[in-house]
Amino acid sequence: MTKSQRPVWLAELWLAMGFLSTLPAPSVVMPPAALGRAARWFPGVGLLIGGILWGSHFVLGQIWPAPIPSLGTVAIWALLTGFLHLDGLADCCDGLLPPVRPEKRMEILRDPRLGSFGVAGLVLHLLLKGAALAALTSPLAQISGLILAPVLGRTALLIPARQPTARPGGMGDAFALGLTPVVMAQAVIVPLLCLGGLLWLGDGRALLAAVAAGAVTVAATVWAKRQLGGGVTGDVFGLVIELSELAVLLVYAGGGAWLR
Repeated sequence: MTKSQRPVWLAELWLAMGFLSTLPAPSVVMPPAALGRAARWFPGVGLLIGGILWGSHFVLGQIWPAPIPSLGTVAIWALLTGFLHLDGLADCCDGLLPPVRPEKRMEILRDPRLGSFGVAGLVLHLLLKGAALAALTSPLAQISGLILAPVLGRTALLIPARQPTARPGGMGDAFALGLTPVVMAQAVIVPLLCLGGLLWLGDGRALLAAVAAGAVTVAATVWAKRQLGGGVTGDVFGLVIELSELAVLLVYAGGGAWLR
């Protein structure tokens, strides 16, 4: 099948995989609006990433004792995403935490160098992620946490993607061109199926994890939008993904103990 014969839905799937991960996918050339339309596949890519993470954690657990499997899984997690989301998190720590004007924040976000706020935020985030993952001792918690975190993290992108962009011509504009209500409705199918399946298995923490991820996403988006003077950038997408994933893991690590 040539590139010209490739179905649009398949090209959008490859685009989503190439945008969100380092998983092998054919390169595609599509109009800017295709990035927004490809958002329907984002949670599906998250499900694929989650499956790989759970499999990796299981295999590592057969070879090494704790906490090596958890730390190794966090490393694989970063490699699967090409460190892109972590880069957005670090950039947001550098640009949004210091008490400076919105114009200065945009300059900092464009600076490829990493500052002290970014280093501290990145280290603390990875430590929390590894510690939360190490605290998942039951097989169900490990499967649920590692599957649900990437799925909800990619679903969370829908919230900042619908906000005004702080950088005209940036990633936000490309999203807005194709991110229609129909695409958003299609994007929530995978997370709803995952939540329904986990609830059917008796995992009540799944619902709490979804609420926590949603609350963190809204709070982070509103905060970033205010700090940047009324809009968001592509770095905020990475921030939202990482924080929502961490929220899910923290719920399974202990925040949902009362639902066990």
